[in-house]
Amino acid sequence: MVYAMKKGRLIKTSILLAVAALLCVPGVIGYKNGAVAVNSMADSKKIALTFDDGPHPYYTEQLLDGLKERGVHATFFVMGKHVELYPEMIERMNEEGHLIGNHTYSHMQLNKGNGEEFKQELIRTNEVIENLTGQEVQYVRPPYGTWDKKFEKELNMFPVLWTIDPLDWCSDNVACIVQKVTDKAQENAIILMHDEYKSTVTAALQIVDALQEQGYEFVTVDEILFD
Repeated sequence: MVYAMKKGRLIKTSILLAVAALLCVPGVIGYKNGAVAVNSMADSKKIALTFDDGPHPYYTEQLLDGLKERGVHATFFVMGKHVELYPEMIERMNEEGHLIGNHTYSHMQLNKGNGEEFKQELIRTNEVIENLTGQEVQYVRPPYGTWDKKFEKELNMFPVLWTIDPLDWCSDNVACIVQKVTDKAQENAIILMHDEYKSTVTAALQIVDALQEQGYEFVTVDEILFD
């Protein structure tokens, strides 16, 4: 059964899978806000910055430099074909404490007719990443938020979507991207961005600066989902 995760509210870890089941209808499951995220009981204001579609040979490096300067860890959902082209970027992400997730091999969107091919893309990308990091890949961001729950058991992977989408991929207006995020920022939010644009790198680092000033701590998505 294939479902699309659309936009939604943060939910607690203990009811993550239960809510998914309750919302299930034949064919498609909808999640508002394009996201599955979880509230944490921790006192700190945690927030997660995530990046899709990379790594990019130039902009990802710039982004990593800026995050390192600020002591920030992010989550990168990478495409397998890009990992093969720029393995040094994955090695650096891993060495610097970022979380690396799967975004399929070729940005394939799951549909009712390509489930096995989609699964093989996930497996292939996991293998490419794991060969570089030596660590099991547990998190996946399915392109366009379309997912089949059976893969959670078959591949031991957890889907991670988002609660804030500034649409950075279709705008080079840095100020607009920053405002869209800072206006919607809240504890345990998951921010979706794409590390293949100059404007995204600039905006992401400005977002970090602004939200750190507001007392936010940037963490990888596993800390939001399961702490």
